[in-house]
Amino acid sequence: MILLRRVIGDALRARRQGQHRTLREVSTAANVSLGYLSEIERGQKEASSELLASICDALGAQLSELLREVSDEMALAEQMEHVLVPAQGGGRDGGDTPPAAAPAATPTPTPAPVPAKAGAEPESAGQPEAALPRMARASKVAGGKITDGAVSVSIRHDTPLAAVLRTTRTVRPTPRDRDVVCVA
Repeated sequence: MILLRRVIGDALRARRQGQHRTLREVSTAANVSLGYLSEIERGQKEASSELLASICDALGAQLSELLREVSDEMALAEQMEHVLVPAQGGGRDGGDTPPAAAPAATPTPTPAPVPAKAGAEPESAGQPEAALPRMARASKVAGGKITDGAVSVSIRHDTPLAAVLRTTRTVRPTPRDRDVVCVA
């Protein structure tokens, strides 16, 4: 579920930071307490229309512009809800969040192949299993993390359209190992 107050808070914070202004400057101009404005930006408090109009005036924006931006972001997030599946244990509160889709409907991502080391012999060239990269064979999803035994990746959704990917290496790389990172 997408919370309107969080999307409004994200839009207000983006406008304020885009103007390189501090919370104190905007709160003084809008005649709102610093703490309350901070809570609104973080999506913890829901602002009234009068308060939103005052904050928009302080930012030099019209309320209709802000609400149009929020509406567009909400529409996009609602379309993407079926695409993004929250990772277990990745919420802000640290509690386990069950996935939105059944595990069978969630595709298991295949990590990028690991390049062969110079001078290394192929394992069993005749067997299709051996032809697969080491990471693709060992890939599995465990507890909301994607892992191959050497590297694990967890995904945390901060806002409807923002996600944080965290990687952890469980073995020490040798000098010849190289990491390949692809970001979409």
